[in-house]
Amino acid sequence: MTGFFSLSKHSSPLHASSQSTHHKFSDTLMEDTLKNAEEIIKRWDLDESSSNLFQDNRTEAKQFLDAVIDLQHAMQFVVKESSTSQLLVRAQNLMKIAMKRLQKEFYTILAGNRYFLDSESGSRESTRYSGSDEDQGSEDDNAEIEARFAEISITDEGEKVSVAVDLKAIADCMIEAGYGKECSKIYELNRKSVIEETLYYLGVENICPSTVQKMDWKDLEKKIKIWLNAVKVAVSTLFYGERILCDQVFSISDSIRESCFTGIAKDSALTLFTFPEMVAKYKKLSLEKMFRILDLYDSISELLSEIEVIFGFDSTVAVKSQALTSMAKLRDAARAMLAEFESAIKKDSSKVVAGGGIHPLTRYVMNYLIFLSDYSGPVSDIIADWKAVVKSPLPESYLLSPIADDGESPSCIVSVRLTWLILVLLCKLDGKAGFYGDVPLSYLFLANNLNYVVSKVRQSSLKLLLGPDWLSNHESKVEQYMANFKRMGWSSVMTSLPENSTAEISPAEAKECFCKFSLSFEETYWKQRSWVIPDPKLRDEVKISLAKKILSAYRPFYHKYGEKVAWMESGGGVESILRFAPDNVQNYLSDLFHGSSENSSTTSSSHGSSSRSTPTWSSPPQGR
Repeated sequence: MTGFFSLSKHSSPLHASSQSTHHKFSDTLMEDTLKNAEEIIKRWDLDESSSNLFQDNRTEAKQFLDAVIDLQHAMQFVVKESSTSQLLVRAQNLMKIAMKRLQKEFYTILAGNRYFLDSESGSRESTRYSGSDEDQGSEDDNAEIEARFAEISITDEGEKVSVAVDLKAIADCMIEAGYGKECSKIYELNRKSVIEETLYYLGVENICPSTVQKMDWKDLEKKIKIWLNAVKVAVSTLFYGERILCDQVFSISDSIRESCFTGIAKDSALTLFTFPEMVAKYKKLSLEKMFRILDLYDSISELLSEIEVIFGFDSTVAVKSQALTSMAKLRDAARAMLAEFESAIKKDSSKVVAGGGIHPLTRYVMNYLIFLSDYSGPVSDIIADWKAVVKSPLPESYLLSPIADDGESPSCIVSVRLTWLILVLLCKLDGKAGFYGDVPLSYLFLANNLNYVVSKVRQSSLKLLLGPDWLSNHESKVEQYMANFKRMGWSSVMTSLPENSTAEISPAEAKECFCKFSLSFEETYWKQRSWVIPDPKLRDEVKISLAKKILSAYRPFYHKYGEKVAWMESGGGVESILRFAPDNVQNYLSDLFHGSSENSSTTSSSHGSSSRSTPTWSSPPQGR
């Protein structure tokens, strides 16, 4: 016990001596650091100098930052030993002077480069507006947006780099000194206003849902076009560039860079991605508006991977959720419109066309489907999981294409749906054909309309979706319908002549044949003179086929018995019997199937007038 106390007493002077030496070292360290730091920090005291440190003297700017960092390290060392040290108080006062200067410098750099874009995103900005399609906005609209956005770009890459480096250097220094909150507040206020102002220039507005509901479609469509032009720039350039810049400036602190970016971009991004949801909920949506819905869906879908990366923080998950919600609402609206489209075809009770021409329903539906085929990507997304609710009733034998082998591919999903809609149309046309009082005219109507359908498929991207077997199958049906028309429409003319036109018959029998031929040909001609085959190629094929078939029997019969009948009727009446020479028959046939002015009108069907849900088929859909 004695030894213990003896040892303790013996060691006390050594311990005291050690503490004294340590205090002396820390004080010396602080004195030296203060001496070095005071000179440059006080030289740039805001009360003493109004110049810009980083702009006017970059060499001293580096020295200033080094001095602040050294001062901070010395303070951290000293505070562990004596928090009441007068040297520490001096150091704290000096640090306040330095932080005021750095806050001013940080603000000045941000204010002087408000529309800073990182070099990577800035290089992509100039290629954003190369399209000239009317539906994506006029060239003037694009040029205006492009000019506005050019105003907010910095073209000198060296300047971009130096600005980012300066901001990062100041942020690192302030964060290490414990002034991260002050630094991030300055940054957030400045950059948030830049985001909001840029979106304003791009035409993005913060509109409430009730305002959207009250808009006329024409006005809302203008805003949709503006949004479609703006969203790619907003995501791929504006928000992307802001995320890159924020990550770079605050790379020293994950929490600060997240909170800064969230404060800067979250509200504006939510405003941007809420608009499509409001459009999807527009109460006055109709079939013609489908393609704007698809445009909105496609735009978000194309940018979704970028959105997920840019807004990858936990604190910005609401932005991703809003983008996905808008897509879901747009998907629901598109599905409802597709269902309405099919229902409208089935319920159509519009009039049949005089002369057996192309029905407005056929034109409308095919133009609509061609537009849909141009949107095969978003359409396949929209109806991909729809089959769980609406199973396709398409007969397996109807889709005779290799595409059908892969039932899960996007192209096949779209193919099956579009093929089904065409089948619904053809079934409807088949029903309408029954309202013609003349069976041959019914077949001509079916041939004309199916030929129109086939032509539209062949000339558009529908050809790739439906496949060659579908085309071949329906081209054969056109030929079959037309063969029925020719056979039934001209049977009285053909049966008026003997089966063997060169067989020996009496002059009286020949006379009777000529009478029947003249009467039936004239009757058929006048009946079909108002009928129409709109496709010039098909019209010529039909006329050539009829001429070949009729004249192959009539010409030899006329040459063999014409003179005999004329000699028998030399006393009179020969003109009424030999009314049509072979060349006359050819001329009359060439005059057929051009229709008349009356063919622009329609004939009422027994269904009566159209229901309110039936669209105006003469109004073409609008797409991109």
